Amino acid sequence: SPAPDPYRVWLSEVMLQQTTVAAVQAYFAKFTERWPTVMDLAAADDADVMSAWAGLGYYARARNLLKCARALVARHGGAFPAELDTLLALPGIGPYTAAAIASIAFDRPATVVDGNVERVIARLYAVETPMPKAKTELHARCSALVPDRAGDFAQALMDLGSAICTPKRPACPNCPWTADCKARLRGIQE
Repeated sequence: SPAPDPYRVWLSEVMLQQTTVAAVQAYFAKFTERWPTVMDLAAADDADVMSAWAGLGYYARARNLLKCARALVARHGGAFPAELDTLLALPGIGPYTAAAIASIAFDRPATVVDGNVERVIARLYAVETPMPKAKTELHARCSALVPDRAGDFAQALMDLGSAICTPKRPACPNCPWTADCKARLRGIQE
């Protein structure tokens, strides 16, 4: 099957910051219908984008979407680069979003670590260091696990964290790592 569209990966990741999939679905559909490509978004009127964003909050994300879309057009002809360093040089794209685009859209070996992934990795290795101090360790442990199909792995880990390895009452019997989960083995998964 074809690789995911980097524009849609980027847009969804930016929209999903600080919110849930359920809250974003209608906004994502509206944005991709109105502005189906990064070129379309780059040419959009600022007020139209801000109006379409209304209700998602954190309006700096919408302003950064426009800045990034316009930088992509100006610097890269509207094409997303696959390299992490080049992605990181774009306005509004930080390490998480760059890794998500590189791994999911381009299948590059990048480590995608969001809150769900942090929770999965923390439980898998029984990391008890409090956040945010544990971030470096969790990222390193996750990096050691990334296989050749980094994008599929990233999405699977995010799904595992959102559907099974939930913050409260994780569904450990349904987890593919239940036998190896150090937190579960110690009875501290809660």
